[in-house]
Amino acid sequence: MSVIVDFAGSQIKVDKNSIVNIPLQKGEPGDIIEFDKILLIDENDDVKVGNPYLNGSIKAKIIEHGRDEKILVFHKKRRKGYRKLNGHRQKYTQVEITEIIINN
Repeated sequence: MSVIVDFAGSQIKVDKNSIVNIPLQKGEPGDIIEFDKILLIDENDDVKVGNPYLNGSIKAKIIEHGRDEKILVFHKKRRKGYRKLNGHRQKYTQVEITEIIINN
């Protein structure tokens, strides 16, 4: 069973026991968090699409918090001599999907 879930504005495809990186969430490693914004369910060629969401929830266990690789942002205005280089590392939470609950 595959499920597409809205994690803080990011749509991510998850399966049971899969490990995914989602935008930073509150909690300590080992805590259980629950998400209820299920957008799509694909279960043995039976696809259900929410309008906007389906009934159900997903429980996930926090594994760790971390930071992604550096993203460079370059600004330039042509013929003006203006160049600026900024960068940042996006924070994430790594979670393991432990349970997918579907309510009909």
